Amino acid sequence: MTSFLLDLIKGSDAPRTVIVMDEDGMGHPRQYQLEPRRLLYIVGVAAGVLALLLVALIVFTPIRTLVLGPDPEELREAARVNVIRAAALEDSLALQNEYLERLRAAIIGDLEETEATESVDTVATPSEIPASEVDAPAAPRSDDWADHEQPALALGRLAADRRAGLSGPATEAYLASLQFPTMPPVEGFFARGFNAARGHYGIDKAVEEGTPVRAIGDGYVIFADWTNDGGYVIAVQHADGYLSVYKHNSRLLKRVGDRVRNREAVALSGNTGEITTGPHLHFELWRNGLAQDPRLYLVDL
Repeated sequence: MTSFLLDLIKGSDAPRTVIVMDEDGMGHPRQYQLEPRRLLYIVGVAAGVLALLLVALIVFTPIRTLVLGPDPEELREAARVNVIRAAALEDSLALQNEYLERLRAAIIGDLEETEATESVDTVATPSEIPASEVDAPAAPRSDDWADHEQPALALGRLAADRRAGLSGPATEAYLASLQFPTMPPVEGFFARGFNAARGHYGIDKAVEEGTPVRAIGDGYVIFADWTNDGGYVIAVQHADGYLSVYKHNSRLLKRVGDRVRNREAVALSGNTGEITTGPHLHFELWRNGLAQDPRLYLVDL
């Protein structure tokens, strides 16, 4: 076979005649005209197409992970999301345990004694604090967490009320200032608090999926879209530099540019996005670019 192929490609410009005969020589011989150059061209094109198909199969299908291994960026992102989920689950479990303990104390009638005991036990003297906790504090998960330590900004007005002197349509067009403390966006179980050091710039309230999420005041919708971490997110700009953000919704009821009134439903709560451990609302309150602890601004928490 090797000698045949060598004879075939010698002098590839000249055509070749190939005679095919049966092994016993009894059949009628068959002749074929071949052009070695064209034959080599066809074989090369077929090999190239086959190679491209093989590369596409490896790159664009799950076979890629078997050949090249998992993507390091995907592994890092998965690890980051798992760490945040674990932290959220840890906080939720701690709060649920506290809630169950208080409920048990209320049922058996020793609530006051339990609260007094907790208030005494939670005050630790310097000698009771392990040296490892004093010498090696937990590393913050956010580089700028100190900027959001409470109070990030005082509740007092930073500038005079710009509505002074306005009258007529201008007064109606200007957004009314938020009145604090105000009602929370949803009624539900408090699941996780504000923790700037761990990158949690809001509070979580566990609510049944589909619960109306209400704006905390008059404002304009400046963002209403899907995000990978927060699912369906809507953000409302209020007066005096305040911005309220509502995450993990199942459905958005407003679009960018819509004006909303105080206590008007802007979304329906849900469980969307990568960073979620169950149906809940993640609520953030910002002022002039600094995160605020919503528990200082809301009632019934």
